[in-house]
Amino acid sequence: MSREGSLKVYQQKRDFGRTREPSGAARKTRRSVENMFVIQKHAARRLHYDFRLAMDGVLRSWAVPKGPPFVKGERHLAVHVEDHPLDYGGFEGTIPKGEYGGGTVMVWDFGTYRVIDDEPVHAFESGKLRLELQGKKLKGEWTLVRGRQRDEEESAPWFLIKTGESTRPVGARRDDQSALSGRTMKQIAGGKGEEAPR
Repeated sequence: MSREGSLKVYQQKRDFGRTREPSGAARKTRRSVENMFVIQKHAARRLHYDFRLAMDGVLRSWAVPKGPPFVKGERHLAVHVEDHPLDYGGFEGTIPKGEYGGGTVMVWDFGTYRVIDDEPVHAFESGKLRLELQGKKLKGEWTLVRGRQRDEEESAPWFLIKTGESTRPVGARRDDQSALSGRTMKQIAGGKGEEAPR
């Protein structure tokens, strides 16, 4: 599928005359972001963490309601959602009420990833991505696994599992601090420091 086709669902869900989210029109060189990951804390109808991996010209994305696990063997549901444009990885701000995903978005963590023992696209298609993350907050190994499809009407669930060694959980203060701008969720929602360097 082409990059444009992959972003069709993302673009159909949003009114770019109202939201400041990237439309996907801007292009970035794959070399500059091909191994980028970003996690965005998203206070929408329900608080969750959006886990995104740059791959094949887009950000493959999962919504993780409980956030990343830290104890070896612990697994959290990761709902596979539509692909996002690469420049979404730098988006931090508010989505207007009434728009899809309305609420506050923080760049909670970002950095680089490596798929262990496989090629990223093949690992994604096969339903198992064993990842080594090097971020501002997360460092170590996690695995994304696609579970079994229960029926034809529902897509198969994914899970984010802490593999490798357990790691120290992110404390409450750092959990509420942007890895990009240093702002809290409250500051982002209020527009404070909006022009902070990105």
